Formats: sequence, C-alpha cells, structure tokens
Amino acid sequence: MRETHRTDSPAGLREPCRSLPGRPADARRTVRQVVAERCRSSAIRCDDDALDDVLLVTSELTTNAILHGGGITGFAVDVDGGGVSVSVSDRSDEIPVVEAPVDERSRNRPGGRGWPIVCLLARDVSVAGLPRGGKRITAVVPLS
Repeated sequence: MRETHRTDSPAGLREPCRSLPGRPADARRTVRQVVAERCRSSAIRCDDDALDDVLLVTSELTTNAILHGGGITGFAVDVDGGGVSVSVSDRSDEIPVVEAPVDERSRNRPGGRGWPIVCLLARDVSVAGLPRGGKRITAVVPLS
C-alpha cells in the first residue's frame, strides 16, 4: 500500500491541487505529518535518524527550487515500506550540478552543498523534465 500527498501547479502533473509549500519549513511539516500517519496506520518502522534524513533532503530540494529553480511548482510525498519519496518541481530546466567548494582563486564558495547531501542520503535520485518546462526532482530515502 502506498500513501501519497501531492500538490502540483499546472506546470506539473494533473492531480488535485493543494497549496504548495512556500518555505522549506512548510514542506518539512507536510513530510513529517505524512510519514507519521503512514507509519502509524501501516505499522511501518521509521526510526528517528531515517526521518531526519528525509527532512534534510526535503529542505535541500525545496531550498534549491526556491533559490535556483524559480520557485516550487509541484510537491509530492509518497510513503511505502521501502522508503519515502519526495518530489519537488520548479520552473528551471537546469540540471543540478556539484560545484567545487572553492573558486578558481581558492576562495570558499557560499552554498553548493545541498545537492551532494541529497545524493548521499537518498538511495535513488531522478531528474525529469516537465512537458511545459521546468523539472521534477525525486529522491527516495530509506526508512530504516
């Protein structure tokens, strides 16, 4: 059994719309609620460290969509026995890349650590272009 919470704008899938998270904190709150409800109703084990990983991935994906992607245009959370899938859509067609932590003058760059964190914590990460432009990034984080 799979439980899904999805919010998409017209740039995303044609699903019933709910309000999109405006901030990473809103997205984390939704993920925490969906995971808690699903784990409780289906007796799926979810340890605190796994939940922390899912919340960090959620923060990074939503922050990147806001800072680099022109805003969040879709958001979905799917929970099953194997993990939590978090999908965030934005307006940009640009694929995330890992930036060197220092520039050509060996000065530290601000930011640039979110995408590597997502790739490290998720067991599967995919980036898909959307029909009307933009992209959807989906990361699956194990529950245990």
